[in-house]
Amino acid sequence: MYAIVDIETTGGHANANGITEIAICIHNGHEVVQRYETLVNPGVDIPVYIQALTGISNEMVRTARPFKDVAYDIFNLLHGCIFVAHNVNFDHSFVKYHLAQAGYDLQCNKLCTVRLSRKILPGMSSYSLGKLCHQLGIGNAARHRAAGDADATAELFTLLLNSDVHNHIPDALKQRSKEQVLPPNLHRKFIDKLPATPGVYYFHDNKGKVVYVGKAVNIKKRVASHFAGNNSGAQRQEFMRHIHQISFQECGTELMALLTEAVEIKRLWPKFNRSQKQLEFNFGLYTYEDQRGYVRLVVDKRRKYSSPVHTCSSLLTGRALLTRLIDAYELCPKFCMVQTNADTCTGTNATQCACSGNETVASYNQKVLNAIEGLKQALPTFAIRDEGRKDDEHSCILIEEGRLYGMGYISHYMEANNLAQLKNYLTPYPSNDYMRNMVITHAEQFPWKKVELVAV
Repeated sequence: MYAIVDIETTGGHANANGITEIAICIHNGHEVVQRYETLVNPGVDIPVYIQALTGISNEMVRTARPFKDVAYDIFNLLHGCIFVAHNVNFDHSFVKYHLAQAGYDLQCNKLCTVRLSRKILPGMSSYSLGKLCHQLGIGNAARHRAAGDADATAELFTLLLNSDVHNHIPDALKQRSKEQVLPPNLHRKFIDKLPATPGVYYFHDNKGKVVYVGKAVNIKKRVASHFAGNNSGAQRQEFMRHIHQISFQECGTELMALLTEAVEIKRLWPKFNRSQKQLEFNFGLYTYEDQRGYVRLVVDKRRKYSSPVHTCSSLLTGRALLTRLIDAYELCPKFCMVQTNADTCTGTNATQCACSGNETVASYNQKVLNAIEGLKQALPTFAIRDEGRKDDEHSCILIEEGRLYGMGYISHYMEANNLAQLKNYLTPYPSNDYMRNMVITHAEQFPWKKVELVAV
């Protein structure tokens, strides 16, 4: 038996919205044998735009029973049936959530008439319920009302049952089938093409635009995990509706996948990626030239598109680094904004200090340049060599002077210890602190993967 369900609600996700109307058509595989419909008092005001869409007003539901009072009847109708709806995950998430709030645990298989229509009736211009029914000549005198849409879906389902010459419906109901949990607009073929390898995957909307980028040790398994469970939150519901296609990029290792994910998020700025969109380190070591021509070395807050000499996780660590450079290269504490009072300069050679005008511009600026060069030389240069995508290649990641230079794949037989030669085989990428620290930490954890380089 099939329970064909349609609901009207106060909003788009179950855990913060109520049901205003529900209709259920019990279908025996040939025809509808029982109908149920009722208005429901959602316990909250219905937004004006939803009242305009559905025609259900606050006055209409004021005397209706709350969901908990109709939950027993609804559960008994649905229990033991296959839950069918147009975009089934939406209706099922609401009904399951509100039944659970009333003390009932709904466990049943699901079928989505959007997904089934795409398979059984390919080539339609649209698979929204209204437009699809219009193309098929299925009438609906009460569009956006639960009973009218449930009856139309039941008629559509009967047509799908009778047209299913390739057994898509039985296949979707098989125990190991994941059809019913997939987003309504995503064709199964995209899942079937996914490899069980490390890499990066992309979710695309109906226009092909990337709306989410993720990384995985096993792409196929990780993508499937996005669609598991019954999270009824607004973010997940909107996320699922936007997924129309999936593409992927295989990587040799998880580290390569992590770095590629970070690069792609910065490049594509996908709608549903909320992490890695902020600067990871908030402070930097900057240089600027004052009015007299002296080059100042200071710690300042990082700004977008700025290019600091060095990045720092906090103002405190930046000041500590700058203090070490002041001592090591005899820089002026006042010019470095470490000493801000009007007292005598506390530098090593205070009497000869630039702030008092006793050191030439050329002499002081050379000290600053020496400090910057010393800082760069103290930063590591090395490569990470690891497994590739195929047996005859290795993945390679290059850190040069503490920054990610780039990454790529090299021959299994290549020595890869010559810095200049290695650069010819790698693709340069914009570096950031998150990526750099990821590689340096990985090198510390797996020192046997680290390749020391010669600058010949």
